[in-house]
Amino acid sequence: MRLIHTKTREIVEFVGSQTPEYGILSHTWEAGEATFQDAERMSSGNTLRLRVGSGSTQGFDKIRNVCEIARRDQLEWIWVDTCCIDKSSSSELTEAINSMFEWYASARICYAFLADLSPTDSNNHIPRCRWFTRGWTLQELIAPSTLKFYDKTWQYRGSKQDLSGLIQEATHVNEDVLHGRIPLRALPVGQRMSWAAGRQTTRPEDIAYCLLGLFDVNMPLIYGEGSKAFVRLQEEIIRQTNDLSVFLWRAKPSDSRQYRGIFAESPDEFVSASNIRKLVASGLESQEAHTCWSGFKRFSTSTRNPFPLPPDLHVSEPA
Repeated sequence: MRLIHTKTREIVEFVGSQTPEYGILSHTWEAGEATFQDAERMSSGNTLRLRVGSGSTQGFDKIRNVCEIARRDQLEWIWVDTCCIDKSSSSELTEAINSMFEWYASARICYAFLADLSPTDSNNHIPRCRWFTRGWTLQELIAPSTLKFYDKTWQYRGSKQDLSGLIQEATHVNEDVLHGRIPLRALPVGQRMSWAAGRQTTRPEDIAYCLLGLFDVNMPLIYGEGSKAFVRLQEEIIRQTNDLSVFLWRAKPSDSRQYRGIFAESPDEFVSASNIRKLVASGLESQEAHTCWSGFKRFSTSTRNPFPLPPDLHVSEPA
């Protein structure tokens, strides 16, 4: 991965165990972001340096400010997606997106910049910021152990632990997840999918690609495939787990089709799965093969495509 030196603004590539301690930026893209192409190659190997003034002032101000804050936290290196990934390389982009969750999880501190939060706005306004509506920021909320929120003037507004009550109410992400008290894999697939309901991405494929880390799966990126990307994501999930809650989606009321396939078309169809629970099923070896009867029954009925259930599956109503 490439990292920006917080003092010199040099961009240096590191491999594996050579990667130093670093901070990471979480933000929503705006016009005039500084990009990888705004870096000039230095004479020393793979080192690059951001050219001040080669992009918009706004884009470089964001990088300068996060670098200054990271330096106060004794961090020499920072990762910023806009200029640490060469998006002109499809192979590099694929590797980066498949590694993104781990990169955020491994950062010592994640800095979330809320560009639409004014200094005069109270913290109650934070969940209404655009940051909470984007697909990519879901993993950026969950993966880091330390996540700090900053308003548009880069004033600190609190950590995700400080604001966990507000965040849970707005996102339905369990406070235990925000505090790191339970691992993601302990929660049903359907519940994790529900967190992405209503979130938006610029490209339709990204609503699947931005969720890879939440389910610990990897897959190639095929821009142009549209909604097929979300189907591929679900196929990868069922290859790795017996969690039946991947089928606990519900078609939208506006969908008048009598028959559907077994997979959802978007995370929006999991919106009603936010409260499902994993339960122990007797006679099944896998602790992951749990679901709730009412949810599965709704799925089978709404799709007119019944599925046989194990006769000894113990189930209950959602919490």
